[in-house]
Amino acid sequence: MREFVQTAEEAARRAGHVLRAWSSKFTVREKSRSNLVTEADEAAQVAIHDFIGGRYPNHGFCGEEGLSVGGGDSPYRWVIDPLDGTTNYVHGFPYYCVSIGLECRGEMIVGAIFDPVHDEMFLAARGEGASLNRRPLKCSAITQLEQALVIASLPVATSGHDEAVRRFLQVLPKAQSVQRTGSAAMNLANLAAGRLEAFWSTSLKPWDMAAGILIVEEAGGRISKIDGSPFSLEEPDLLASNSPEIHAELIAVLKSL
Repeated sequence: MREFVQTAEEAARRAGHVLRAWSSKFTVREKSRSNLVTEADEAAQVAIHDFIGGRYPNHGFCGEEGLSVGGGDSPYRWVIDPLDGTTNYVHGFPYYCVSIGLECRGEMIVGAIFDPVHDEMFLAARGEGASLNRRPLKCSAITQLEQALVIASLPVATSGHDEAVRRFLQVLPKAQSVQRTGSAAMNLANLAAGRLEAFWSTSLKPWDMAAGILIVEEAGGRISKIDGSPFSLEEPDLLASNSPEIHAELIAVLKSL
């Protein structure tokens, strides 16, 4: 396990260096309306795949920028987002990261999220806790939604009639603050660090969540679908929180629509 964690950390740092190097020279294109990609995304993914694939050539890979490599008989699959928060990156808003998760037989066992702007490395291994720059992580102790900072993901190019927007508005008067930030992986990392109390979405991909869900769990947080049923990485339905009390409050509010 230690070797896997070290590999994920080194790969994330390498990708972070690529993002910083590209930060003043990239061009942008749209994969779909308001869904951006840059050369930085693609170069960072190549850096990750080349490094990890060089160590573990038989492992599988799944990545945002079209990366899909079968693992044959190997039970391991690396789930990669080389740049989570591309729109933030494009605009120079310092809230983006590299996210790398390792799955074994359908269970996340290693997570690494690297914020290259603030040089923050979030790491977790199944059953071994989570850390930020080698210091143990623990979710916040807040237990009431009215005292909580919570974050929602909204689909790209969404409209005011989207159910995700209605959920956002439903929670707005009940929490201390409700925000949208543009990076699911950073939201999960900061939840684990005790900087916010909850995050939910129904529009994420596996690579947005893979590393972050493990980091939250290992920091003492809770993970489920927004109706409280068991979470699945292959379904775009996530509620993450710091405590059973806030988790229950949000389930009640989000299910009321």
